[in-house]
Amino acid sequence: MQPSLQYNTDVLIIGSGAAGLTLALRAAEFARVTVLAKGGQDEGATLYAQGGVAAVLEEGDNIESHVEDTLNAGAGLCDPEVVRFTAENGPDAIRWLIDLGVPFTAKSGGGYHLTREGGHSQRRIIHAADATGQAIEGTLLAKARNHPNIDLHPHRIAIDLVTASKLGQESDRVLGAYVLNRQRNRVEAYRARSVVLATGGASKVYLYTSNPDLSTGDGIAMAWRAGCRVVNMEFNQFHPTCLYHPRAKSFLITEAVRGEGGKLRLPDGTRFMDRFDPRGELAPRDIVARAIDHEMKRLGAGCVYLDISHRSADFITSHFPTVYARCKEFGFDLTREAIPVVPAAHYTCGGVKTDIRGRTDIPGLYAVGETAFTGLHGANRMASNSLLECLVFARSAAEDLHEFLTDAEVPERLPPWDESRVTDSDEEVVVSHNWEELRRFMWDYVGIVRTDKRLQRAKRRVDLLSSEIAEYYGNFRVSNDLLELRNLVQVADLIIRSAAARKESRGLHYTLDYPDTDDSKPPENTVLVPPCPRK
Repeated sequence: MQPSLQYNTDVLIIGSGAAGLTLALRAAEFARVTVLAKGGQDEGATLYAQGGVAAVLEEGDNIESHVEDTLNAGAGLCDPEVVRFTAENGPDAIRWLIDLGVPFTAKSGGGYHLTREGGHSQRRIIHAADATGQAIEGTLLAKARNHPNIDLHPHRIAIDLVTASKLGQESDRVLGAYVLNRQRNRVEAYRARSVVLATGGASKVYLYTSNPDLSTGDGIAMAWRAGCRVVNMEFNQFHPTCLYHPRAKSFLITEAVRGEGGKLRLPDGTRFMDRFDPRGELAPRDIVARAIDHEMKRLGAGCVYLDISHRSADFITSHFPTVYARCKEFGFDLTREAIPVVPAAHYTCGGVKTDIRGRTDIPGLYAVGETAFTGLHGANRMASNSLLECLVFARSAAEDLHEFLTDAEVPERLPPWDESRVTDSDEEVVVSHNWEELRRFMWDYVGIVRTDKRLQRAKRRVDLLSSEIAEYYGNFRVSNDLLELRNLVQVADLIIRSAAARKESRGLHYTLDYPDTDDSKPPENTVLVPPCPRK
């Protein structure tokens, strides 16, 4: 491995999705910004977001309604102050995107077409056909590439944060990060006056997921190792409808299909959602995912079916061109037949604890987007509030950074990465085998429906993997696969511990041992404190 390089910047942003790029553009107005992308600059979960962004944009809708819908979906664990803050700042966030040039779908007669998704009482989802994430990511990336104060560094995976306490200093703050350059296979040091974690979620911990391969919980794991609290990791959202096909890699079928009248059917064509919730197909995602899981297990079926063929072909191809084209690739015609679907891990509702300005437990360290726990989602994320959260909290974090950087000193040069006592691995099969084992037992034991025994089995397995990976990490040079596995195992442990601590079913956490919600006391968040907590 080649000798390490050292970079210096004001704001180091780890992650290049909607949250990271939004913050980069806003912070670049007053600081030098470096953005690290794990893959290419245009990869990540944002790119795959089909549905849209929830915001109050038309007469007939109002902030109170958006707040109420979000609180209802969150099953008692949303922070009302955070929910209101997000809803109130939503319209400005959308206007900012429009001013940047995001091509949202217009409606005849003027204005923008708004759709409705599960949990929403109004049509308030602004979208760019069924490829909203791609439109937003493309626009933000183009602006970032052309900004003189933003440096984009692709193909980098962060290894760990560097804090003052790790270097033996009395006062604690973040100083930067060690990063693996995946293309040149060398470790680089990035020192920074502030660091922002925007690495997305951790759904790759599960065998079946709608997320890209990059969603390995890197930011959550690094923050935990650095001493930050994490909250509500038991609440993992499973998207109800991903295309069921061996080569589709769980291609997501946007919730807007159900919002526009799509019906869920059993293999014999019978509808079933009305038996589980009066809202039918428009029930929140956790209810729909559990209903599908129940019916598949009851019937021994490999999938259920989603049918919107009763709508006109022109309507389907104009509203869902991406979904239509992708389904055609696998031999399904959305305009003529029902398509096979299954649930898949989709969104991490918990994360690194932050305040309303994105600040974590460590001075100078911020977290935004799916990496962060803001209190917005509670026990279940309402559809299309995720991109909204990215936009709103990236802005508030940038505003706080403006103040923080006024007094933040430039860190001294970081110690070089030490590889004097490690060798190249000759047992890469250990990493690949452990990766497969982890994702399989997380799916089997810590999935849509849980039990105490399943969680105990998962905890025994994750403890064994943790010790194996710690030994491997200490003896061999780091690689991308090893770093991702190390982070996934850490996040899996946090998920299992959080799930075991909640002795009730609430929102996305459902256990057969405690099938009811505990209403005997006010609901509480599950807060995990690391071995060396920060004040």
